[in-house]
Amino acid sequence: MKKNTVDYDRIDNKLKLLFKFNYVSSTLSLIFALLCLFIIDVYDTIPFVFCLYAGLNFLNTYLFRYHNNLTTMAIYTSILSWTSTMVICLCSGGITSPFIFILAIIVLAGYVSTQLFGQIYLYLVLASIVILFFVSNYFADFIPNDVPDQSKDLFSLASILFAVYLLGWIFGKNLLETHHSLYHSKNEIEKRIDEKDTLLREVHHRVKNNLQTVSSLLNLQAKNTENQQIKELIKGSQNRVLSMAMIHEMLYLRQNLSKIEFKLYVHELTDFLVQSLNSKQKHINIDLDIPDIQLSIDTTIPLGLLINETVTNSLKYGFVESNQGNIKISLQKENEQNTYSLRISDNGIGFPDDLDFSNSKSLGLKLIHNLARQLHGSVRRIKIEQGASYLVTFRDIEKGSIKTS
Repeated sequence: MKKNTVDYDRIDNKLKLLFKFNYVSSTLSLIFALLCLFIIDVYDTIPFVFCLYAGLNFLNTYLFRYHNNLTTMAIYTSILSWTSTMVICLCSGGITSPFIFILAIIVLAGYVSTQLFGQIYLYLVLASIVILFFVSNYFADFIPNDVPDQSKDLFSLASILFAVYLLGWIFGKNLLETHHSLYHSKNEIEKRIDEKDTLLREVHHRVKNNLQTVSSLLNLQAKNTENQQIKELIKGSQNRVLSMAMIHEMLYLRQNLSKIEFKLYVHELTDFLVQSLNSKQKHINIDLDIPDIQLSIDTTIPLGLLINETVTNSLKYGFVESNQGNIKISLQKENEQNTYSLRISDNGIGFPDDLDFSNSKSLGLKLIHNLARQLHGSVRRIKIEQGASYLVTFRDIEKGSIKTS
């Protein structure tokens, strides 16, 4: 609907400009014809052409009421303008005629209509100027100059006034109005963008608060049970919720409302997980090898959940036999556009040999597999001498392209 409205407004503006050009140029042509006959003392062809142009152009404008074709009216106007200008130039000095400046206005009128018309008129006018040059230099005897010597100054004055009035009153005024309209539209767009940014920022803030409320409810629920297994399940869900809340908090606090500084996010997420899950105060070192990149929110949310699951598994099960450990998270961009490889490794006890992400009964491992698919990627285990290692390939997906599997 908006596109149709914009197209209608654009056509309406062009129609108003063409009507204005036709009426003004036709009226000025009649005035010029009268000046030629009664003041400048130019008779025969030139005043006749001015009158003929005015009459045919008025008729062209009138017929628009019946065919309602803007392009047809514009083409007829251009043909009439070019033909009349060429005849008047030939009869008033050829290449030295002051009326030759009207050809430049025809080019401008073409570009105001469309770029295609502008290019066509440009080459047509360039060819016309070359023709006028050759006619003036090699065929001057065959085309007499209808402007008497004593009237050349007056004819030049009238021609220049004619051109300047057309250029200023029609195209200059139109350009000024267009500039004001664009300036007003720019201010309106900037105002709406600011309003949308404020609204979106508030949405992120409220989502973050709601997620923290959910986390608090889960925490209360965990306190109401003595079953340690249930507490751990609730704690896992609570951390998943908070990993998403962090993203919305970062979006709320920063200028960019659609991209996340991924390295900073992973740093905050892993610090939180270490503090949350390291109840025995083991010395766990987090080593991040992540470039300074920004990923879309549609990528960061599932990727953050995936990192949450892998790091949680390492913290809970990887270092049960040791008081210290190392978790390394590295990210690198592949050759393909928007494709990345994320590797998460630890030096703990490692995976069982028969581990299968897709068929595992573990909720965390199932989530890792499904989240990788959601990112249009895959996850696989990398065999290392000591510890566990995940290799996740994914794409930085745009809004609306997330799989629902």
